[in-house]
Amino acid sequence: MDTLPGFARRHPNWVALLLGALAALGFQPLQLWPLALAAMGGFALLVAHSSTRKAAFRLGWLFGVAHFTVTNNWIATAFTYQAEMPAVLGWVAVPLLSLYLAVYPGLAALLAKAIVRDARLPAFALALGASWVLAEWLRSWVFTGYAWGPFSLALMGPMDRTGLGFLLPFTGTYALSGIAVAVSVLLAWLALGRRWLVLAMSAAVLAAGIYWPAGKGEEGDLPLTLVQPNLRQEEIDDPSKFEDQFQTLAKLSMPLQRLERRLVLWPESGVPDYLRDGYPQRYYDQMTAGGDPVFARKRIGSVIGRDALLLTGLVDLEIGIEDGRLRAVGAYNAITSIDPQGNLGRRYAKAHLVPYGEYLALRWLLEPLGASRLVAGTIDFIPGPGPRTQDLGLFGKAGMQICYEIIFSGEVVDPANRPDYIFNPSNDGWFGSWGPPQHLGQSRMRAAEEGLPVLRSTTTGISAVVDARGVVREHLGRHVAGRIDTLVPPAAAPTLFAKLGHWLTLVWGIALLAGSLVVMRRRGGYATSHT
Repeated sequence: MDTLPGFARRHPNWVALLLGALAALGFQPLQLWPLALAAMGGFALLVAHSSTRKAAFRLGWLFGVAHFTVTNNWIATAFTYQAEMPAVLGWVAVPLLSLYLAVYPGLAALLAKAIVRDARLPAFALALGASWVLAEWLRSWVFTGYAWGPFSLALMGPMDRTGLGFLLPFTGTYALSGIAVAVSVLLAWLALGRRWLVLAMSAAVLAAGIYWPAGKGEEGDLPLTLVQPNLRQEEIDDPSKFEDQFQTLAKLSMPLQRLERRLVLWPESGVPDYLRDGYPQRYYDQMTAGGDPVFARKRIGSVIGRDALLLTGLVDLEIGIEDGRLRAVGAYNAITSIDPQGNLGRRYAKAHLVPYGEYLALRWLLEPLGASRLVAGTIDFIPGPGPRTQDLGLFGKAGMQICYEIIFSGEVVDPANRPDYIFNPSNDGWFGSWGPPQHLGQSRMRAAEEGLPVLRSTTTGISAVVDARGVVREHLGRHVAGRIDTLVPPAAAPTLFAKLGHWLTLVWGIALLAGSLVVMRRRGGYATSHT
């Protein structure tokens, strides 16, 4: 450990915790990406100089505990918007979640140490990069997955730039994370070797890539009105506020002039009324529209104008028989289209549901202990079948991804029926101050990966029109009511990632691993160490 400072040699566990927290500051809203790269490089030095694989795993796990606790601090805010559990529990839930998520950086560190058993940093950089690719991919699907906060998110740059997102069409998110990890370690190696000129040149290239102006993108031809009503989270499920909420949406959706066609977008939680037919009347009696779903649909249609089509988030019910009576046995977090006559289109149901938000996992165990969901209601939401494309005729082919779903790389588009754009309605009002900008950043990553524009309508911000390069064309900030009137950006040709999906991720992972093995062989084979 002769290349490590004395404090790091004596207290590597504390240093790993500190570096994990610092690495999270590279994400939005702070975007201190040089700090994130430096912290990752320092962490890699600790692992490379650890004496055993067990020690490497421990360092990776500690790094992850701090990293995910800081990254996911917005989850604690969600506990302040429900009355069933004490709000302070949120500050316990975040580190508890991080204890699990930290397993993945721990595995990455362990695998890298198993591959490169001494402290040769060029080989270790590539090995840790390959292991990080695997770890992020596993984290995205094990136990339904939690893909929030890939390391590559730190490199997306300002909203009006592509950042290093210009690489995403050729790498995908998890592979770009692995490359970013490898680069971080190589920069640390340059610093240790006092190769200042090469280090400065490398940093300059990185900065140029992140801040290079995006330039003007191509214009589309589909008029769009994207609405952000600024519905306060503490009032969004209050029936006494439903009519006011509808009137806010209505005023923001009126046509400004006669148009041949116009796509109007409302957010998740945009419609408090039940619009489908066939429910027991007691459910409709809670509505703002006099308990009549037909009237509710028609008045929504009248708001948008006769040449428009609305896409909105809403809740649909699954009706069954329990205890001899018809009742809701489940719900769908859904998107539907509504035309000017009030006719509903096909339903898209959210597939990636939020554990403990939209359903209570292990309900049989946790409910008797007083646990509940973090959103209103007692019945669980039912997952939909996954990405679907709806052909809306003159309004193009729409892909649908509701809120949290947009964070899952490679799972947002039906490859057999590629859409023209992705509609991503969301309710970010319970995400605190860190969640919304991180959520937007991950939406930008999906746009760049797939070569498709992403249209985000949210209740409280940040709403945005993101083009197929991942560049934000227009946006509405947090806690403002407003609308964006623009044109839907055009789709790009299918990217390499859109064609290959996570097979491309696998190729990059193998390439990084192969590079590590080649570097080790050229430098004299494997060194031995204690395990």
